[in-house]
Amino acid sequence: MRIVEDIKLDYKDVLFQPKRSKLESRRDVEMLRTFTFHNSKRTFKCLPIMASNMDGVGTFAMAKVLQEHKMMTVLRKHYSINDWTKAIGEGINLKYLSVCTGTAAIWDKDAEDYALTKEVIKRWPDIKFITIDVANAYHQNYADFVSRVRDDFPDRVIIAGNVITGEMCEELIIKGADIVKCGIGPGSVCITRTMTGVGVPQFSGVLECADAAHGVGGHIIADGGCTEPGDVSKAFGAGADFVMLGGMLAAHEESELNKTEDGKYEFYGMASDTAMQKYGRRKDGYRGAEGKRVLLKDRGPVEPTVVEIIGGVRSTCTYIGAKRIKDMPKCATFVRVNNRVNQVYSKHDAVD
Repeated sequence: MRIVEDIKLDYKDVLFQPKRSKLESRRDVEMLRTFTFHNSKRTFKCLPIMASNMDGVGTFAMAKVLQEHKMMTVLRKHYSINDWTKAIGEGINLKYLSVCTGTAAIWDKDAEDYALTKEVIKRWPDIKFITIDVANAYHQNYADFVSRVRDDFPDRVIIAGNVITGEMCEELIIKGADIVKCGIGPGSVCITRTMTGVGVPQFSGVLECADAAHGVGGHIIADGGCTEPGDVSKAFGAGADFVMLGGMLAAHEESELNKTEDGKYEFYGMASDTAMQKYGRRKDGYRGAEGKRVLLKDRGPVEPTVVEIIGGVRSTCTYIGAKRIKDMPKCATFVRVNNRVNQVYSKHDAVD
């Protein structure tokens, strides 16, 4: 046993320190970024904010909005081939989509989720991204599965995770991942930290993972913990190549979920009792729920929310002198804070 004595920080614990900037307008900030991925050797240009593969977020309806901003959506696992066929017929841009699989194929070579992924890629080869999603990517058999998927799809961009330490980022990239999802327990409907006592505060975790991944030619996604546009900026400033959002995009018209009788949307973690009951996962005495379900007010169309998020990141760049989103880490100086915002008028008092 050992204790890491260094203080680990979350997004709420830091602020950017502003500095002199030659940028004259938010319009001057280049939000698109071009990536060349280490293992697949593919080049890709996008605005590197993406929707999480959660029910109510990683939907085709969400993807249709985000693609207009050149933003990605990692689709939830449970779409059928018929769902894919319909969405593609309605104008989905495959360039900004990732298909998503779980890890059941580790134990069952004919597992439905991985078989579906293979079929989707076979039918629509323009899909270039595959996400291998699991809450805990620290198992050796997961790393071995990443290697297997790389062998099956040598020219696809593979997203793997989740982890939150540098050495495991390196391991997954060496095994074949191009991008590693980083975050254990920071999500708004994740209770992993409560159930297991495991995690690293997200800001410090992203700093460590970015440093490790970049050292071996990989990239990372800061996944979870963002509650406002400033947090997205802090993730980029900490070195994240992409930022993945769940709760910030939940409860919009694009959720593809039915409202409750009082007009609210449900939102739940994909390891919650709600998700396990919906998709037939067993609670067999070995598994506890590591997610929760909440009811959220209808937030309307997602487009205004997306515009606010992008606008917040643009504004951050003008404060710190970053001409490109890629420049944010080298332009960033962070200060530790005890009090981040003035709460004299809370959000419940605000009218606009």
